[in-house]
Amino acid sequence: QVQLVESGGGLVQPGGSLRLSCAASGSIFSINAMGWYRQAPGKQRELVATIGNGGGTNYADSVKGRFTISRDNAEVYLQMNGLKPEDTAVYYCGAWRLRPPYNYWGQGTQVTVSS
Repeated sequence: QVQLVESGGGLVQPGGSLRLSCAASGSIFSINAMGWYRQAPGKQRELVATIGNGGGTNYADSVKGRFTISRDNAEVYLQMNGLKPEDTAVYYCGAWRLRPPYNYWGQGTQVTVSS
């Protein structure tokens, strides 16, 4: 089992920045990738960014050039710059295991971008 705990959400004005953190504990040796998804009210959960054990990254087109994902062993971070109102959502940290396949999720942290 893997436990994920997010922190760093909050209220920020448009154009501002936030840094989300996610700490993994438990069977972290089994994790192949970590990342962030988000879910806005009335919408489906969507990919934000992922990072594999080898350091390879993947970003949603909507956040490229504004968000940066990084990882330090059992912690993953999301630096969010140039925030827009449409970035408002609950952000979930995820960790993925390939063998056998399983997805772990954190409890989510609210990010609100508003003036």
